[in-house]
Amino acid sequence: MRIGVPRELKPLEGRVGLIPAACAELVRAGHEVFVEKDGGVKSGYGDDQFTAIGVKILDSAEEVYEVAEMVVKVKEPIAEDLKHLRKDHLLFCYLHLAALPELTRSLCDIGLTAVAFETVEDKHGRLPLLAPMSDIAGRLSIQVATHLLHQPQGGKGILLGGVPAANRGKVVILGGGVAGGNAAIVAAGLGAGVVVFDMDRDKLEKARALGANVTGLYPHTEDVARAVLDADIVVGAVLVTGERAPHVVSAEMVKSMQPGSVIVDISVDQGGCVETTRPMTYDDPTYVWEGVIHFTVTNMPGAVPRTSSQALSAAIAPYAMRLTSADWRESEDLLKGINVEAGEIVHPALFK
Repeated sequence: MRIGVPRELKPLEGRVGLIPAACAELVRAGHEVFVEKDGGVKSGYGDDQFTAIGVKILDSAEEVYEVAEMVVKVKEPIAEDLKHLRKDHLLFCYLHLAALPELTRSLCDIGLTAVAFETVEDKHGRLPLLAPMSDIAGRLSIQVATHLLHQPQGGKGILLGGVPAANRGKVVILGGGVAGGNAAIVAAGLGAGVVVFDMDRDKLEKARALGANVTGLYPHTEDVARAVLDADIVVGAVLVTGERAPHVVSAEMVKSMQPGSVIVDISVDQGGCVETTRPMTYDDPTYVWEGVIHFTVTNMPGAVPRTSSQALSAAIAPYAMRLTSADWRESEDLLKGINVEAGEIVHPALFK
């Protein structure tokens, strides 16, 4: 099969769909891999590292799409990508279509087959291709929010973990899954007082096990409102596979927060679990609503492209290999990953 890896086009997005080591496995299996010139540079991989293992470098995205049968990207296609996609393409990338109806219509109009990383689901109900970026987004959420709490950034002027004779900062995390769990690890490690909300008791137990400064609670609306009122940082990490994220934090709850508090909504890719969330880019990553700083960048892991590309390639490479087989639809996990096929929406979450 001919596999194309175009350069990512979202603002300040440095990830690459497949790093050289992952490409090498596909080349050894007899497939042809084509990478757009400088496609891996921001992740720390020069063109020579690709050509050394048999990858062909092409000068433009147009050439990559023209030759490819399967297109492996990181983020969902934007306008410049869409003009190159064809009916016979197999598209393999993050899509987040529940929050992007216009993109859904465009992919249906093209008539291609689109397999979304975030809805590939294994037999245990896990999302193996979403997990590595959730790991990173969760950790980044606290790193970014801690900086935004600094007074020169417009924040409250709080050192998150506090010091003797000063209060600890308070962090509220909505969702105790992979992203929320990683946020809790970092926040707890910094010494903050952390509350994790989730409906799964096992996740609450895991949160509590992080330390005496971490509490796990069921997300009753009144309890969430009370916690958000006192929070210095709120992290949104709610996920319903393939669906638009439900609003767990209302606009009224956000209004109740003190000026200079920070919200980081990792769920923004799926529409956001905070009512006041709107999608932003790294060109313009924050906005202030009712005095509360919002960081809601839709490609958060793109800020650390070397780490992200390595982690993502390790996860997607085996699935990319399986997609090269004529019988790949016999793989139940990949079958669940199909969002659009032959002009039709096929993933059940997109009908809700």
